[in-house]
Formats: sequence, structure tokens, C-alpha cells
Amino acid sequence: MSRRFAVIDTETNWKDEVMSIGVLIARTKNFKRTDSRYYILPRAESVGGMYSGSMRITSHEILTKHRPDAIDDLKYLLNSNGVDDLFAYNASFDKRHLPELSDFCWHDIMKVAAYKQHNPHIPDHLPCCGTGRLKRGYGVERMLHILGVDDYCETHNAVIDARDELKIMELLGYDIDFYPEI
Repeated sequence: MSRRFAVIDTETNWKDEVMSIGVLIARTKNFKRTDSRYYILPRAESVGGMYSGSMRITSHEILTKHRPDAIDDLKYLLNSNGVDDLFAYNASFDKRHLPELSDFCWHDIMKVAAYKQHNPHIPDHLPCCGTGRLKRGYGVERMLHILGVDDYCETHNAVIDARDELKIMELLGYDIDFYPEI
């Protein structure tokens, strides 16, 4: 059995509460998805948010659960798949919004993708900070364009965005151990 990791994404409402969680489980050796879940948290969803209109635009099965039940189900999914490592684009945001998952090791995809020294696809003409990070334009949509996915438009649907973040990892070609822990 190969080692597995998870890519996780959240969308928040106008009160900065998590209203949806998307998670993909993938194999470390080939980045192929083995399992996934998409949760919508009804109380937080009822508040509404910038991306409320995208929450139900998916062919993925939607699990509507109250937060404690969703978190319990998510922990069971992660643990039953032997997942210790969670990956997210701008992981500090998702980690801050999911403190119940603080026992897992969080890694930031953006800390690799947005840095010239790690991402050879970043064109020389794009301005970078002294640290090598792009000065602007390093969100998921722009990053996938930089990586050669020309027709991509971000949905801001947590499970679809998690899939897209996994695609960034696959296109960068680094082993999961290369991504910094936060």
C-alpha cells in the first residue's frame, strides 16, 4: 500500500466561517486520486458568501453535514487512508479555519509554486521579490496558466479547487516532502 496525502480547500461565508470543505486523497508516488469528500455546512452556507453561487456547481457527491459531524467524517476519512499530511494553496488560511485538524502536518503548495527558484515555469519578465516570490499574480488560476493550463478558470468550489491544487502539485513535479510544513 502506497503512502497517501490529502489536498484540502475551504470556502468561507461573509462571517469568515467555513461553509464548504473539499478534500482529495492521493497517492504520493503518482498523485492519482484515491478518494474524496465534499462537505457543505448548512448553517454557515445560510449566511452566504462571495462564492455561494459556486458551492453546488459540481458533479461530485455533496455531503450536507453540521460542522462537528463533517469534521468527524473527514478525520475518519484521513485516518482510514493513513493520511498524515495535508496540502493546501495558501495553507495558513485553511489551517486557521480548520483548527480541528491541527494534529495533521500542513504543507503550503503556494510556498513552492509562487517562487522562481522552485518553479521553472515562471517567466523571467514577471517581477519577483528578493525572496524569489512573485510580487503578484500567484493565485491558483494564474498559477495554472503559468504552468501551461491555458483554458482554466477557477470555480471557487472547494472540491474542484482541491483538484486544481493537486494538479499544480503534479505539474510542478516535486515529491510531497519538498513542500514546506507550516
